[in-house]
Amino acid sequence: MTRTRSSSLHSDVVSDFSYCHHLEITVNTLLKLSFATLILALPALGMAQEKIAVVDLQEAILQTDIAQKRLAEVRNQEDYKTDKAEFDRLKKEFDELVQKFQKDAAVMSQEQQTAARQKLASKQADLEHVTGKLQQAEQGAGQALLQELAPRVQEVLREIITSEGIGLLLQRGAVIHADASYSITAKVTDKLNQMAAK
Repeated sequence: MTRTRSSSLHSDVVSDFSYCHHLEITVNTLLKLSFATLILALPALGMAQEKIAVVDLQEAILQTDIAQKRLAEVRNQEDYKTDKAEFDRLKKEFDELVQKFQKDAAVMSQEQQTAARQKLASKQADLEHVTGKLQQAEQGAGQALLQELAPRVQEVLREIITSEGIGLLLQRGAVIHADASYSITAKVTDKLNQMAAK
């Protein structure tokens, strides 16, 4: 029972923190809130037409040159680097504590197990604190990026819908399966890059 619990705790934390420093999390959340607005803002173009397409706005935006540049800028800030180094150190220590607990749990007394769990919980709290600082830095960049690109995304979607005669455009996250031929994600990224280059 002890092994299962500690293993689960370890898996949850690794899952939660392994990508915490990525801008994708923030942008994905913001995109979910904005996708409906972007689509509703588009005029009813060719709705009688039959072509169906799928777009992953998160991927489309994050693959743009400007998004890659902004992500690099965030990660190159001294405060961010310091927090990221602290995160890596804490995560390594946490992993070592989990491994030790899993190895020794069978021969530990109840008091020792309780103390070990408390130490793990304390280390997890430290990780969560540092993660919050990393995410806060990314959130500002993500919000600024979305505000900057939202009008361009709307314009690009309108252009592609018109030029390709799309009657139904779906967000990738809402689709169970779609062949790659339905995706216009790469086209959106390309057009956003072209607009930024002008």
